[in-house]
Amino acid sequence: MGNIFSASEVVEMGIKIEENGRDFYNEAARRSKNKSTIKVFELLASEEEGHIKRFEAILSRVKKYEPSEAYPNEYFSYIKSLSGGYVFTKEKKSSEVAGTIKTDKEAVDLGVGFEKDSILFYEEMKKFVLDGEKKIVDELLEQEKTHLRKLNELRRVL
Repeated sequence: MGNIFSASEVVEMGIKIEENGRDFYNEAARRSKNKSTIKVFELLASEEEGHIKRFEAILSRVKKYEPSEAYPNEYFSYIKSLSGGYVFTKEKKSSEVAGTIKTDKEAVDLGVGFEKDSILFYEEMKKFVLDGEKKIVDELLEQEKTHLRKLNELRRVL
């Protein structure tokens, strides 16, 4: 399969994943009654917000891709369906998942899983971007790996 995604598209999907991750952690904090749990969730939401800002900065450096389309939004609808299997890309899915959390550890474990999914997603997307844009996707990957390390540190103290 040829290179069909630009780095800007991958970054835009990453922003959506991070926005939904932030919403997940904020909802988990809102639902929690435990002060230490709330702090953990608020920290995770803050980390996601930082990733959003980092990704937006990356996006400002990459060229926007505007493919020719048979109908409006055809291409981006395809991309959305491709990334739709990831829990943090689905509308309102993050708050649904947050509503099922029973413990701090469960929330952190879910976060670890989501971050791993994001890392796998970006690794796969690297196969579909132009060679000159792969380093941009690598920047996204490094941000996700940093967040995963932070989650693993939090898991150890719970």
